[in-house]
Amino acid sequence: MNNFNKSNGIKLKAKFLGLVLIGISFFSLTLPAYSFTPYIYEPNPEELKKTGISIGKTAAQLLHLGQNKEAEKLALLAVQIQPNDDRLWSILAEAQVRNNNITAAIKSIRKAKDINPKKASLWFAEASLELQKNEIGNAIKLLSQGLIFNPKNEIAYFQLGNARIMENNLNLALKAFERAITLKPNFWEAKNNKGIVLFELDKTNKAILEWESVLTITENAEPMLALAAALNQINNQNLKAIKLAKTALTKNPNYILTTYQKEQLWGKKLQAAAQNLLSNPKLAQIVAEARANSSVNTTNTHDQ
Repeated sequence: MNNFNKSNGIKLKAKFLGLVLIGISFFSLTLPAYSFTPYIYEPNPEELKKTGISIGKTAAQLLHLGQNKEAEKLALLAVQIQPNDDRLWSILAEAQVRNNNITAAIKSIRKAKDINPKKASLWFAEASLELQKNEIGNAIKLLSQGLIFNPKNEIAYFQLGNARIMENNLNLALKAFERAITLKPNFWEAKNNKGIVLFELDKTNKAILEWESVLTITENAEPMLALAAALNQINNQNLKAIKLAKTALTKNPNYILTTYQKEQLWGKKLQAAAQNLLSNPKLAQIVAEARANSSVNTTNTHDQ
């Protein structure tokens, strides 16, 4: 190799070495940025539990304020964080019901039941949802099982009585309402529905006594019109029946509709008795006014 080549070779090696050193220097500065693993705080189970419960409480507050969609989103987050808390699944189910998602709500209640299978209120809640879907048999099974865990729940017996009416088992319905009344003597809704059952069983006088008892507790339109219909059946043109009917239709004109009466679990005999009463000419004006003011878009006023 001549001097020129040697000189150039030395320069090239020096240049190459310089590039290598620059490269080493570059990577020595930049590699840590790529290889650095940031520290991610992982809360312990107790902290996660508190966080899930806190979010669940917020969701419940939003439900109280009527912000149902936001509540459902938060409740979904809460059960993801803390999936082993039946209370959070219950809140989610409530939000889903408010958002008219009954199928999802049933799934959430079942999740809660898996966690806490002896909690009677969960069985009752699922039964209520099944009733909304008109799954009467399922609702009866759920109510019956829930009552094993909590045999002193008058509302559950009331719902069981309603379900029995819906399956046309009036004798078992009567027993359920009587049990509810035993647990809560002033439970007027149960006494009212007991009267409905008694009337359908042709025990008119007993039904009348039941509705008269109800009206000492409440001035609700339903027992008022039912009593009027029963009194009129025993004694046509009964003045007390006329007066009661006028007051009842003023309070709730929807009772002029047989569809609404049926929603309230009135049987065919009571519906027929009411129509016979309302055909009285003395009620013509109030009947016309009630028809004008009634609405088919109603909700069940005594199902709880």
